[in-house]
Amino acid sequence: RTVLRGLGQLLITAGVVVLLFCVYELKFTSQYTAQQQKKLDKQLVQQWVAPPTGPQGPAVPVSTLGKGFARIYLPTLGPKEVHVVVEGVGHDDLKKGPGHFPGTDLPGQLGNVVISGHRTTYGAPFNRLDELHAGDAIVLETRTTFFTYTVQKIFVVKPSAIGVTYHVPDHPGVTPTQRLLTLTTCNPKYSARTRLIVRAVLSSSLKKGPGVVPPALQAVT
Repeated sequence: RTVLRGLGQLLITAGVVVLLFCVYELKFTSQYTAQQQKKLDKQLVQQWVAPPTGPQGPAVPVSTLGKGFARIYLPTLGPKEVHVVVEGVGHDDLKKGPGHFPGTDLPGQLGNVVISGHRTTYGAPFNRLDELHAGDAIVLETRTTFFTYTVQKIFVVKPSAIGVTYHVPDHPGVTPTQRLLTLTTCNPKYSARTRLIVRAVLSSSLKKGPGVVPPALQAVT
């Protein structure tokens, strides 16, 4: 009886520890990311209003890992689904928000812009990617331009399927002819067993200016 009582107390203690860990993972990591997102957004605005220091195009590469890269909007999921994308997909980068996969293409370019993000912890920016459908819009905002991509398909791959990040997905060495966007996140929720992939193609680009809002965002702003 004493052994059973001790075992029961041990299991209760273990359960409390696990519960506290879950609370930390879901709440406190999200608070950290929210703080980082505010800081990144402020830095991104300052960066965009500052005079350019070099050759500028519609998409300006950010070479420093962990720094703001662009904003991503998922308008069909609601007005709060906007996040600052950082450069890099390392652990410390993705703690701040979704990350641009280094070496993949830039918004508006021929090729494949690849952005990864957490689905549960650290603000879970891509928690609802599975709710997107073919035809939905995804908007990337850079210093000068809003790029609107239209979702083509949503599918699941193994974690080892790095072909989704190629300039031409699954075709290494082939010259791209489309302007693609690929979003990746863990799948299913609370697991990293597979990867959820959202593939979209560029449908329009709009130069930024006072009062300029792309049609995909007009209903949610």
